[in-house]
Amino acid sequence: MRKSLSILFIIVIAIVVLATLSGLYVKVALPKIPLDKDLKVEVTPARVARGQYLARSVAGCMHCHSAKSENLFANPVKEDSLGSGGEVFSRDKGFPGMIYSPNITPYHLGNWTDGEIYRAITEGESKDGRALFPIMNYPAYGRMDQEDVYSIIAYIRTLPSIATNVPVTSLDFPMNFIINTIPAKAAPSQRPDSGNTVEYGHYLVNMASCIECHSKVDKGQIIPGTEFGGGRQLGILNGKPIYSTNITPDRQTGIGAWSKDVFIAAFTIFRDSALKAKTVAPGEFSPPMPWLVYKGMKDSDLAAIYAYLQTLKPINNTVVNP
Repeated sequence: MRKSLSILFIIVIAIVVLATLSGLYVKVALPKIPLDKDLKVEVTPARVARGQYLARSVAGCMHCHSAKSENLFANPVKEDSLGSGGEVFSRDKGFPGMIYSPNITPYHLGNWTDGEIYRAITEGESKDGRALFPIMNYPAYGRMDQEDVYSIIAYIRTLPSIATNVPVTSLDFPMNFIINTIPAKAAPSQRPDSGNTVEYGHYLVNMASCIECHSKVDKGQIIPGTEFGGGRQLGILNGKPIYSTNITPDRQTGIGAWSKDVFIAAFTIFRDSALKAKTVAPGEFSPPMPWLVYKGMKDSDLAAIYAYLQTLKPINNTVVNP
């Protein structure tokens, strides 16, 4: 009996030691993404223009990395704050800690190399070796065409320097350990020709991270089989939850009965300056969907997204919102 207890004690100690060493490795040694020290992005007018379009109207970088007018409909970005960071994704919003969008103007990134910026955008590792929380969807950005990422870097380099000092993100246990396992080597793809409408639409949908909001999640992970079917809680209105809509081609509960023109109009209506300037009173509805980001997409790009969404498997999921 005593011998059995001794063996059990040794096994328990071994498990504890192994778990401690594993945790220490994850916390200290990870992430460990190779850095391209030789990467140098040439800042050209064409790249800056493309990067501005992607960062402001498709990937939505400026939506999270800028201050917003929260008293106006759909929370438009303050133009004098582009890239200054500081948006908080907090515990009371369902996040595992206090997560802050960093300053991405030259004030903060001025001493970063292009390789360090590329690694952060596409692989999730900061200049100082910290793993970034994937609310910035670097797993998706890592599948972008490298030239598009270079264009975003070129655009970021041209932003006015804004002196804001953003707090460092603080994550709760166990996410403060798990986070180090998420960054991974980018797997860039080639941007499809825009004439290949469905494939190009798929490329844009990945960059815009549509699947992240328009799917149900559990503990931050998309529930398999719910992709694009809506139902993720995105906020609260007068004590009632607001859910993302179903954007699969289901004719009863999704967008299967929508024409291409109706789909495009759902975005372009937000180009109306009067609507953009509408004041929202406390408790009044303001959509969690960043319409004022995506309204800037070209009609042809919106048409490509529509074409891709129409190829998805229809999901019958009625989403009821207040």
